[in-house]
Amino acid sequence: MADRFLGRSCVSDKTDVFGHPRGVFVLAGTEVWDRISFQGMQALLVLYMVHALLLPGHIEHVLGFASYRAFVERFTGPLSIDALATQTFGIYVSLVYLTPLAGGVIGDRLLGRRNTVVLGGMMMSAGHLLLTFDASFLIAIALLIVGAGLFRGNLTPQMGELYDVKDRRRDEAFQIYAMALNIGAFLGPLTTASLATYVGWHVGFGFAGIGMLVGLAIYIGGSRLLPKREALKIVENPAAPNLGRGDWRALAFLFALAPVSSLFWIAQSQVWNTYNLWVSDHVDMHIFGWEMPIPFLQSIDAAPVVLIPLVLAWWRWQAKRGREPGDFVKAALGCFIFAAGTWWLGFAYVAADAHGRAPIAWLAVFHLVSNLGWVYFAPTLIAIYSRMAPPSLNATMYGVYTLSVALGAFISGRLGSLYEKVSPYEFWTIHAVIVAAGGVIILFFGLAARRLPRATPLPQSS
Repeated sequence: MADRFLGRSCVSDKTDVFGHPRGVFVLAGTEVWDRISFQGMQALLVLYMVHALLLPGHIEHVLGFASYRAFVERFTGPLSIDALATQTFGIYVSLVYLTPLAGGVIGDRLLGRRNTVVLGGMMMSAGHLLLTFDASFLIAIALLIVGAGLFRGNLTPQMGELYDVKDRRRDEAFQIYAMALNIGAFLGPLTTASLATYVGWHVGFGFAGIGMLVGLAIYIGGSRLLPKREALKIVENPAAPNLGRGDWRALAFLFALAPVSSLFWIAQSQVWNTYNLWVSDHVDMHIFGWEMPIPFLQSIDAAPVVLIPLVLAWWRWQAKRGREPGDFVKAALGCFIFAAGTWWLGFAYVAADAHGRAPIAWLAVFHLVSNLGWVYFAPTLIAIYSRMAPPSLNATMYGVYTLSVALGAFISGRLGSLYEKVSPYEFWTIHAVIVAAGGVIILFFGLAARRLPRATPLPQSS
């Protein structure tokens, strides 16, 4: 009984694989295909809008686009094709990461985890497949936004529910999950970009839809290995405790942390957005006569799949010697490392040729450094939210964490308009300063976290 109150996995230790519950690998396998789908589509989106969808002969066929453009330009003023594309991308990504908050509430209070994940996955699959038609572009984007909120707002929180809140394996589990995420993020852009380049844009989007269906099949097939958490209605369940004073303090702390962590995501989101246009304008993508498709760079951005085992080994080495930094220090270091990588882009002009184009090797350094920063920051922040959130609101508070990604993506879309107004050095320096400032503030949050009591655990459904 005590195991249930501490949030331990309902799965017997005899079924563990590599020291972790088998449910970890079900969730990781689902996430691989989710990211093959999502990252593959995302790698194409800005370039697709700039080079196809927003051009005459296409834009006229998109249902509701004239009204959408008028609405956006009411706040931004007239936008060029590039600016409209980056703004649209920023709005899309911000909403994708905003909706998991509502999705978590729906999973916690209405439909339960499994039903909400399945519904979200079906909507995302439909959205990807509708991107194969110009006319249904906005409908597809709407389905992807809502579906992602339902799906991700309930998939990731199940990782934390497999462990005791004090179990050190919990942090490792989120790194395993991050490794799966980056395997998918590596494979997705390679596949969709190849299909888009050599067959057609819409074929690339269609593959993304099929990938989402594969991920959904893995989740349904392995759902028996996951903790059973049906919708919990506090009013109807007298076994569920009310939130105590410590819980409310933890909630306030995590809400306050969200806008701070968004400073990291402002810079990170630009790698998905304006970065592709900057590469198109300022980098020579030829390798021995072959021109690498720009979306392939999004696969290079999945380098954490290689770095994560090395970082985990490094942290274990530090832990044995009592030197492993705390979660907030790790997150701050991630910000500082990412800032250095972002600033590096601003100096690309130093290596530029007579045509003003830097070698592709310059980008390799950026992706290596920035991805090391991501490894230190992103999985650690998820672990912080999972550990500190009251168990009865685990999925909901994961949604609060995604608010930081949403806010960062939205601001990055607005900052994308600077790309045509300032030099590349100034553009990337602005982003480096923003993410470094986030690291400084997170260090202060780490000091404040020491004075917070542990949240009250909640009995799990069996």
